[in-house]
Amino acid sequence: MQSFTDPTGLTGPSGTPGTSIPSSPSGPPGSTGSSGPPGPATAVEHTEHTGSAVAPDRPVAAGGAPAGDSLPVVAGAATAIAGVGAVLALADIGSPLRAPFTLFFLLVAPACAVGAALRGLDPLSRSVVAAGGAVAVDMLVAQAMLALHTWTVRGGVAAVAAVSLLLFLLAHVRRHRGRTAKSRAS
Repeated sequence: MQSFTDPTGLTGPSGTPGTSIPSSPSGPPGSTGSSGPPGPATAVEHTEHTGSAVAPDRPVAAGGAPAGDSLPVVAGAATAIAGVGAVLALADIGSPLRAPFTLFFLLVAPACAVGAALRGLDPLSRSVVAAGGAVAVDMLVAQAMLALHTWTVRGGVAAVAAVSLLLFLLAHVRRHRGRTAKSRAS
């Protein structure tokens, strides 16, 4: 704890330079001595010294926030990039970002749709199968459009978007049908 004489908290309780983090007694109740190295900090101690309550078993990023909190931000950024890529391709807007963002959309949209359908797999297996499924969806759409002599960039992006949306909807319906069957059984 900080003392009023040292607002920076850089001196120990006796006034010597060092940390002011108190060591917890490791002996029997009522003893004040410490017979070994201090144990890991608890959530209360972490709150006391950093001002934020974080579970001690969760990894903490450099900024002090738990490391898992950045996943929604990354997912949102990926969705925005894929959406911009689809809009640039469908609207036929000439931009230097059109090719990489459209390619990102063509890989991510079907991968997310296939990944949503594979909820039972572990994360690594699901991501590998989803990446392979995304390439397969893209190749099948391109092959079908070329065989029918209807290939255009706009049509390809629209077809991949439609197939991805269909896969998302099928996974969503399957998941909700399973929930309603479980709730009726109980």
